[in-house]
Amino acid sequence: MLKRPAPEQTALEIVTLEELVPKDHLLRKIDRVIDFSFIHDLTAPLYCADNGRPPLDPTLMFKALFIGYLFGVRSERQLVREIEVNVAYRWFLRLKLTDKVFDASTLSQNRRRRYQDETIAQGIFDRIVEQAIRAGLVDGTVLYTDSTHLKANANKGKYDLAMIAKSRADYWADLDRAIEAERALHGQKPLKEKERQPAVKETKVSRTDPEAGYMVREGKPKGFFYLDHRTVDGRLGIITDTFATPANVHDSIVYLARLDRQVERFGFQVGAVGLDAGYATPGIARGLEERAMLGVTGYRNPTPPKPGMMRKSAFVYEADADAYRCPEGQFLSYVTTDRTGYRHYGSDPAVCRDCPLLASCTTSANATRLITRHVWQDARERNDANRKTAWGKAVYRRRKETVERSFADAKQLHGHRYARFRSLRRVRVQCLLAAAAQNIKKIALALSSKPFPRPA
Repeated sequence: MLKRPAPEQTALEIVTLEELVPKDHLLRKIDRVIDFSFIHDLTAPLYCADNGRPPLDPTLMFKALFIGYLFGVRSERQLVREIEVNVAYRWFLRLKLTDKVFDASTLSQNRRRRYQDETIAQGIFDRIVEQAIRAGLVDGTVLYTDSTHLKANANKGKYDLAMIAKSRADYWADLDRAIEAERALHGQKPLKEKERQPAVKETKVSRTDPEAGYMVREGKPKGFFYLDHRTVDGRLGIITDTFATPANVHDSIVYLARLDRQVERFGFQVGAVGLDAGYATPGIARGLEERAMLGVTGYRNPTPPKPGMMRKSAFVYEADADAYRCPEGQFLSYVTTDRTGYRHYGSDPAVCRDCPLLASCTTSANATRLITRHVWQDARERNDANRKTAWGKAVYRRRKETVERSFADAKQLHGHRYARFRSLRRVRVQCLLAAAAQNIKKIALALSSKPFPRPA
């Protein structure tokens, strides 16, 4: 006989939080293998030891934020509501069923008053990576780097136009010296200092979040975004670095500086790096060679010429003569080196006027074909050759299983499609905490599922 269930909510039961949390819950695995005690010592200098009201325990606060990133809770108000009713969250934070949960404004006020930059978030991220290294989950031999966009908290229709200088690459000082050496070698005067300043371009600046960058990329949405530049270790996909920039900063601008930081901070002995075509630049190729690292970058299709015109690849560079040879055998000799680091090679118009390939070679009024070559093009060609080797193909195939998978998980599972806050500083904190949460989850699953083979 069908009966109506009786209300049981008022019945008294003797239970513990330990009994209510499933044995295989993710937070149990994290609690077993991750040591969060370092957070207290890391944040202690920001608190007064003998004055003021008792603060919210910083370890509890950051563990609560990690819950939000782990389970994709984007709103801090919603996070507090979830902690109030979720016994697993209370167990992880060491809160009893009768304990009052902190107010959401406590998180925002701490962010505004005490944690005003990304120093603490960077320190927490680094300590989590160190725990992964000690567990044998990171070796730093092969690193993969890429970037993804986060939609800024800004209306793309509300902006002002301003003249903004383009970002300066971290290898520009070396490039300037190389340009001076090239020009001196050919008996040319050095370029004026003012000519080597970053180019200024009219750019859209958001009225809501002026630090966001207006992104215009082929195949990408237009609007105000931030970029999360992320590096992942090739062994298990542990994130070893994350760095946010406005979306109008090219991927290659900050790459070498962030690579150096990882080597210095964690002592990595990097043998190879896997990069997509956005990093296929002469500056990065030369920087990797200087660091004795092998680069494997994606193929970057050069801009095609007009229909019916001859490609640059039809001209062969001859290093001994420092000149290009055209299909008809004429040499294009050196002309100058410009301030962007490109050598110019020009043909002899007296010869070109009688050439049968003139119509498909150049549209110049004076019948001259110009070819440009970067001062570090030799390094770029050696770097491109790595992609064609057997080991290079194996390294590049791992990109989709490491850094691309890391971004896919971040967007699908951890709410990393949108910038939760405004300003570059706060977005950097978001990227660091989101990456730390992903590492925490990956470490816990790797160490809890089965014994992971550690290096000798």
